[in-house]
Amino acid sequence: MGKSKKTNKDKHIQKPYSRPSHHRSNKKGSLKSAPTLQVTVTIPFESSNSILLVGEGDFSFSHSLLTAHGCTSLLATSYESRSSLVEKYPQAATFIADLEAEETVEVLYRVDATKLDKAGKKITNGGFDRIVFNFPHVGGLTKDVNRQVRYNQELLVGFFRSALPLLAPAGSIVVTIFDGEPYELWNIRDLARHVGLKVDRSFKFQASAYPGYRHARTLGNIRDGGGWKGEERGARTYIFDAKNGVASHPQQKNSNESTDDDDD
Repeated sequence: MGKSKKTNKDKHIQKPYSRPSHHRSNKKGSLKSAPTLQVTVTIPFESSNSILLVGEGDFSFSHSLLTAHGCTSLLATSYESRSSLVEKYPQAATFIADLEAEETVEVLYRVDATKLDKAGKKITNGGFDRIVFNFPHVGGLTKDVNRQVRYNQELLVGFFRSALPLLAPAGSIVVTIFDGEPYELWNIRDLARHVGLKVDRSFKFQASAYPGYRHARTLGNIRDGGGWKGEERGARTYIFDAKNGVASHPQQKNSNESTDDDDD
């Protein structure tokens, strides 16, 4: 007898996600505290969205969308097989088990982000409000920076072309990459425009807005834990819409966001 999946319909998530930042006076004898500042962190998802995630590492991001943000219509995919994925990221087993226990969540393996139309019947044209690719990277194919840039550009172009037909009429593609070089050399805005997408906006990625999320390296966990934590590194999220589509982003813009258009 197969296991029954549980539903997760009772969670109410307030958007956009925000958290207070407290600033207090350091003066001795001061009886007053500085006003509390409300910092708004942009979350480009609604709990009602149908979301496709590609290139997942240890599935901690998908898990956070489900458990912390009430996003229950998820199709989370990995380029790896299940066995190799758990070998690279042992912690993934727990996240996968929780995801697979949900009635409205699916987990797929061996899904190529550049060939999403080959991934089976569950990935359908026009079926997704959000298609997410966090920290795309081809891995250490070469130490030559120019070649690495080209390989990653090819990955992104292939992904954009593959994902575009899968968007719902008001859907968006969400891509997050690190700040600085060599990532800025990828020219992600131009790559997207060349395949029929427009940059709606971009904003600082806040890993802390996704409780339980940890950045998973393409090559796997660092042996003995290591000191490098990708979630502490500066990164930016880009929202892309089809040029002939209609953007659907109800959140208000804040100081962490910028708007991009075809003349940028």
